[in-house]
Amino acid sequence: MLTNRRDVQIQWGDCDPANIVYYPRYFEMFDDSTSALFAAAGCSKQDLVRVYGLVGIPMVDTRAKFYIPSTYGDVITIESRIEKFNRSSFEVTHRVLKGEALAIEAFETRVLVGRDPADPDKLKSTAIPAEIVEKFKRG
Repeated sequence: MLTNRRDVQIQWGDCDPANIVYYPRYFEMFDDSTSALFAAAGCSKQDLVRVYGLVGIPMVDTRAKFYIPSTYGDVITIESRIEKFNRSSFEVTHRVLKGEALAIEAFETRVLVGRDPADPDKLKSTAIPAEIVEKFKRG
């Protein structure tokens, strides 16, 4: 499966008064990293809307294990990959590295959603197109 890596420099606004990254900021970085992963596979969020008629890929579950803190000015590397595709959901793993050391492991479950054909004001999970799965497998 495709793994995407991106470097992120920790900004002043990412940190709490103790100069440690405030944990919700990481989840914003993970969201951006999932978008970057889809773009690297050739499926940007815009493509999901335009090509596949989807509304998005909302997160329905997340958790993280924090091992090493990061502070203002640090450069971290976020490695993201899809571990498993289900019918309409998929499992994403993010590994945050500080140099060679593992700083964080994070896990997301996301779902492809579109408009509910019976009620366009509602959202409904949508089967993941085989073409999308193939793009990630080709890596």
